[in-house]
Amino acid sequence: MAIEFQNVSKHFGKKQALRDVTLRLEEGQIYGLLGNNGAGKSTLMKVLTGRLIPDGGQVLVDDIPVSQTAALSRLFLMGEENLFPASMKVKRAFAMAGQFYPDFDADYAKSLAGEFGLELNQKISKLSTGYGSIFRLILALSVNTPYVLLDEPVLGLDAEHRDLFYRTLIQKFSDRPCTMVISTHLIEEVAAIVGHTVIIRAGEIIRDAPTEILTGEAYTVSGPAGLMDAYLTGRQVMTQTELGGLKTACIRGQAPESVPAGLEVSHVRLQDYFVSLMREEERK
Repeated sequence: MAIEFQNVSKHFGKKQALRDVTLRLEEGQIYGLLGNNGAGKSTLMKVLTGRLIPDGGQVLVDDIPVSQTAALSRLFLMGEENLFPASMKVKRAFAMAGQFYPDFDADYAKSLAGEFGLELNQKISKLSTGYGSIFRLILALSVNTPYVLLDEPVLGLDAEHRDLFYRTLIQKFSDRPCTMVISTHLIEEVAAIVGHTVIIRAGEIIRDAPTEILTGEAYTVSGPAGLMDAYLTGRQVMTQTELGGLKTACIRGQAPESVPAGLEVSHVRLQDYFVSLMREEERK
């Protein structure tokens, strides 16, 4: 069981949003979908859920084309759009969700609404940006479809609610594993959650691997600029910054067991790897 993109392309006029994308998303994993603005993340999600028709290639959900209802019923996309009537109240939307998604857990949704402080009698049109996101997040966590897609899920949420969401997501995944895809710019916040990372740039998948393997492709070294300049000679430097005579560099390769005295070596974080990779790609 898996989601498969097979040579998928999508154009908007002269802009190619997706370019021959081939990707397989296995069951029972949490994926991070990373990319800069305009990279194609949202387009990929919308093609997957049938909201956009690809110009070439096909997408299969458990070997079923997404053009078929049987495939779409296995997916839930939480994005910025609200698909319920604006005048509808939250509790009515929960009731309607159960009509479209047979495994929707209304009791769980109401319980989450209490934890997040979402008023069940509030009209959807009156929800703030943050509570609009919370409403859609609760739907996503309660539908119990095999595949849940979260596009910028914490938009407008304060730090407390973001923390609650991440803790709730981990607990939900532990209790009832499914395939989750999180598309976000807040890489540091999801780094400990996503087991597999997909990086898209200009409509092309440029990295697709377990997160631990990706971050193992590089390491960080920092220290006085003079010592760093000597150390970096002959090495594949992805990025480097200098501040007050101290230099930090992200270097492609496996982290060494030791570095010259005066320098410090550390494993690269997912966010730093992503930023360094984007800058490396721009230089090509």
